[in-house]
Amino acid sequence: MNLAILGIDIAKATFHAALLHNGKLYHHRFDNTQSGFAQLQAWLAKHRVERLHACMEATACYGDDLALFLYKASHTVSIVNPARINGFAQSELQRNKTDKLDAAIIARFCQQKQPEAWTPPPPEIQQLQALVRRLEALQQMRQQEVNRLEQAGKQPLIRESLNTIIATLDAEMARLRQLIKDHIDRHPHLKRDRDLLLSIPGIGETTAAWLLSEVQVSAYQSARQVAAHAGLTPRHHQSGTSVHGPTHLSKTGNARLRRAMYMPAVVAKQYNPIIRAFCQRLQQRGKRPMEIIGAAMRKLLHIVYGVLKSGKAFDPSFAS
Repeated sequence: MNLAILGIDIAKATFHAALLHNGKLYHHRFDNTQSGFAQLQAWLAKHRVERLHACMEATACYGDDLALFLYKASHTVSIVNPARINGFAQSELQRNKTDKLDAAIIARFCQQKQPEAWTPPPPEIQQLQALVRRLEALQQMRQQEVNRLEQAGKQPLIRESLNTIIATLDAEMARLRQLIKDHIDRHPHLKRDRDLLLSIPGIGETTAAWLLSEVQVSAYQSARQVAAHAGLTPRHHQSGTSVHGPTHLSKTGNARLRRAMYMPAVVAKQYNPIIRAFCQRLQQRGKRPMEIIGAAMRKLLHIVYGVLKSGKAFDPSFAS
C-alpha cells in the first residue's frame, strides 16, 4: 500500500487536513483538541490509511499536541519552517490563500520534497522548554508594564498599580528561574551540559537554559546546521558584476534561539577571547556594527556546539 500524505494547516482552535491517497485529494477540518484528533484518526481509517507522512508548519505551539498524537500513532511527522512552504507556494504561482488551499500546498510539498522526520524531545526537555518559554512570556509582560510606567507621568494611582504588577512579575520570574535550575539539577545530563555551557564566557544561567531547551546537539551533524536552524547563517546579495548588496542574517530559523544569543554575543564580544579577537578582525575589515554582532552570535553558537558535542569545557587555546 502506498504511503499516504497528510498536509495540515494548523491554527489555535482548528486545523485543516488535506489527504493525498491513491491519486485522490480529500479535505476535512477538525477541532484542535484530543476529540478532534480522534475524529482525524477515524477519518483516516475511513479512507483505509495505514501508513502516513504528515507535514505541518512550525508554529508557536498550536501543532505540538497533534504532532505528538500522530507520532505516537506510528506515523511519520515533519514540522517544517513556514518559509519553505511559502517558497514552495510561490514556485507554484499560488495566488489565493485559504486554509483549504494551504493544507493542499503543504501536502504537495511533503509529497515532492520528503522533508526530514520529526522526533519529539524527551519529556525532561519538553518540561524545560515549557518553563523557559513561560519565563520569556513574563519578561515580555514586565517590559510592557515598564513601558507603561514610563508613560504614566504624575498619576500616583496608575504608577502604584503598575509597580504592584511589576513586583508580582519579578517574584514569579524569580520563582520560575529557581524551578528551571532545580529541573536541570534533577537530570544529570542536563546538569552536565549546563555546566559545560557556563564554562563559555558570555553564556550565563538563563542562556544556558535557553540553549538546552531549544538545541538538541545530537540532532545535528555540524555547527553550521545549528547556526542555520537559528537563522544565523549569512545571506549574501550579489548578482553579476554590478550588484553587491550588504550581507544580512538569513533569519530563516528559530527566532527564540536567535533572540537568546544576542546579549550573550554582546557580552562575549568583550569578555570571550575568541569572540573578541574575531570581532576585532571583522572591524578591521570594515564590517558594520550589527553585522559584527550577527557574526559573533554565529561564532558563539559554533563554540556552544563544539563544547556540547565534545563534552569538554571551553578552552580558548583549543578553540582558537
